[in-house]
Amino acid sequence: MLRLKTSIVVVGTLLTLGSSVVMGADPETQAQLDALKAAIPKFAIPMREVGDRFQNMYFAANKGNWALAAYMSKYMNGAMNPAALTKAAEYKVWKGFYESNFAAVNKAIQAKDLKAFNASYTAVVADCNSCHKAMEYGFIQVVKQDTPSDQGIDYTLKSEPGDVPK
Repeated sequence: MLRLKTSIVVVGTLLTLGSSVVMGADPETQAQLDALKAAIPKFAIPMREVGDRFQNMYFAANKGNWALAAYMSKYMNGAMNPAALTKAAEYKVWKGFYESNFAAVNKAIQAKDLKAFNASYTAVVADCNSCHKAMEYGFIQVVKQDTPSDQGIDYTLKSEPGDVPK
């Protein structure tokens, strides 16, 4: 997974540089750049990871594994980075959502405030569904799962939000 993300970042950097440095590139180079950009996940694939991490975060916080909740949030947001290149308009919506609507969830995680976490998490579920509808994906309705997406994690391990490496 790390290798894939590193490759995506490298390709993204090359594409960004390529768009400014290789303006008017020869057709073969442009075709290669276009093929690389086409291979990067658009929005749906990273959003699937967001959904799984969002669900896992709920169980981590509610079981006192605050570092896992913080980790899930951090990498949930990072999962959307490819969309900055492939779906720039949608990525701006995501970034605004994460920095504003989702901020209360992150604040509650850092404070280890379970009551605030559950209230803000529930509000975000509603925000997700409103956004899906506004973007014409109203058929995608987020719900709180009965069990976490990833069953192979110990959600009960007690930890601090600051335990997540930078």
